[in-house]
Amino acid sequence: MNTNADLLKELRIDRRPEPPPSRRALWITLAVVVAIVLLGGAAWAFLSRDAGIEVRTAPVVALGSGNAPTSVLDATGYVVARRMATVSAKVTGRVREVLIEEGQRVEAGEVMATLDPIDADAQRDLAAAQLAAARSQIGSVQAQLREAESNAARLGSLVGQQLVSKSQYEQAVAQRDALRAQLAATRRSAQVAAQQTRIAGIGVDNTVVRAPFAGVVIAKAAQPGEIISPLSAGGGFTRTGIGTIVDMDSLEVEVDVGEAFIGRVQPKMPVEATLNAYPDWKIPAEVVAIIPAADRGKATVKVRIALKEKDPRIVPEMGVRVSFLEQPAARPDDQPRGVRVPSAAIVERDGESVAFALGEDDTVERRALRTGDALGNDRQVLSGLRGGETVVLDPPETLGDGSRVRMAEEGEAP
Repeated sequence: MNTNADLLKELRIDRRPEPPPSRRALWITLAVVVAIVLLGGAAWAFLSRDAGIEVRTAPVVALGSGNAPTSVLDATGYVVARRMATVSAKVTGRVREVLIEEGQRVEAGEVMATLDPIDADAQRDLAAAQLAAARSQIGSVQAQLREAESNAARLGSLVGQQLVSKSQYEQAVAQRDALRAQLAATRRSAQVAAQQTRIAGIGVDNTVVRAPFAGVVIAKAAQPGEIISPLSAGGGFTRTGIGTIVDMDSLEVEVDVGEAFIGRVQPKMPVEATLNAYPDWKIPAEVVAIIPAADRGKATVKVRIALKEKDPRIVPEMGVRVSFLEQPAARPDDQPRGVRVPSAAIVERDGESVAFALGEDDTVERRALRTGDALGNDRQVLSGLRGGETVVLDPPETLGDGSRVRMAEEGEAP
């Protein structure tokens, strides 16, 4: 009986709850499920992705990029003005008015300043009075001369009739001749007075300071009330000029070339100048002259260079770098415009010339083109493409804007 009871106990079902699974097991199970999902998605994307249209490509080349002239020598120098003057008055005087400012443009003969004209006006008035007195004296002598001529003529007729003595007649003739000489002297005095009046007028005009040539004022040196003089009076209290003007049309470049390299420079040689202030601006120029003298201390020879472009940005004393060229640099107007594109890359779509440019994500962008001249197997494109881009050759009809492409293997036609 005990044995049967033991057997029945062994056949009983144990209904106690099982222990819960561990947290680590749960995380492992979740990671496996996520990995299976991601691998499945990647496999589906790889199998279902668009392989793209197989095409051949070619680069777009900018025109005029290979015509850069060769530099045989580089040098540095400065912009200088061939016509620059510190303008002063011809006479010493007190400044009454200054009509210029720095940066102002003046024309030839334009008034820059005026001096106090009191002394000059007084001299002119005195000369005018002396001229008037000389002219009035001429009238008085002329009246006396007419009377003397009449007396001499009358006595001449009477002396023939022996009605007057010959001595009276000779006295009348002498008086007439003396008056004639006095009239000539008075007229000369009047001429001298007229010249003095003209000189006095010039003295008044010298109180007005005018620009000797057209240019730009770069310095204003005097103020109203100061004394200026064409010669320095010493002591530092007397100005010697009103201001300094520069003819901007006379600007050129002066550079010092080493003696060892001066043989490479020739007159009329093309030059490309670059201002330190504008390093991206290339200014065409040419050699004007090689100064026939060397600097013993620096072992250099000075070279004058004329700038072929006039621009307000070019001012005196600017630093400049120059390159002496073998041939003239092509002007921007003379260089070919646009880019060079293979003719096979250009097709007609919807009545216009188009090409397909390759993007970074293996897609193409449709570009409308404005074409130019034929260049052998290539074509000039004026707008629509830029140098350095890549275009599709022989684009198929199924290729459109935004289409995905893949590169054909070498030697394999698409």
